[in-house]
Amino acid sequence: MPSDIRIKICGLSTPETVAAAAESGAAYVGFVFFPKSPRNIDLATARELALDVPNGVAKVALTVNANDVFLDQLADTVPLDMLQLHGAETPERVLAVKARYGLPVMKAIGIADKGDLPQIEAYEAVADQLLIDAKPPKQAVLPGGNGLAFDWTLLAGRKYWQRPWMLAGGLSAVNVAEAVQRTGARQVDISSGVESAPGVKDIKLIQDFIAAALA
Repeated sequence: MPSDIRIKICGLSTPETVAAAAESGAAYVGFVFFPKSPRNIDLATARELALDVPNGVAKVALTVNANDVFLDQLADTVPLDMLQLHGAETPERVLAVKARYGLPVMKAIGIADKGDLPQIEAYEAVADQLLIDAKPPKQAVLPGGNGLAFDWTLLAGRKYWQRPWMLAGGLSAVNVAEAVQRTGARQVDISSGVESAPGVKDIKLIQDFIAAALA
């Protein structure tokens, strides 16, 4: 597998796991701001974590249908490099967020079957990056981080997208090489796949995943 894969470890909440991700070679670290998630952290905690992230590692804030009041507080408190919109934000909302905060925006898109693919092109026109994730089950509380994969063959040969994109959903150290081979992804994202319990990141699992992705 190519060694230039860029890796995002999402849902980090402690100094030790942030350091493990950065030191092992992650290109991005993600912080979750969604109260229903076991990975949710408050702004003060996120600020302390973000201030310790080494230069060259991008700090990403994951929000879900957040309003401007919260995003204003987030942007004022936490030093960030990117906003990740993981809800039902419209293309118009993506543009508004980009304009208001002057930060690159990554839009997450849930995929279950080929009928979900056209929205990728709609968001590609407005977002700086795309995160292609497994579509959550209808009754799911979380829009992502459910440990589910989708049919990777849906993305096979789709290298014509003009924006950088990231593969997420059900990845692990065991299957990341296959996922990259099947989809052509140059970036991968993981959250629940490096946890010992919901919201509890495991340093060894982080290290093992990054090593497998970079192998």
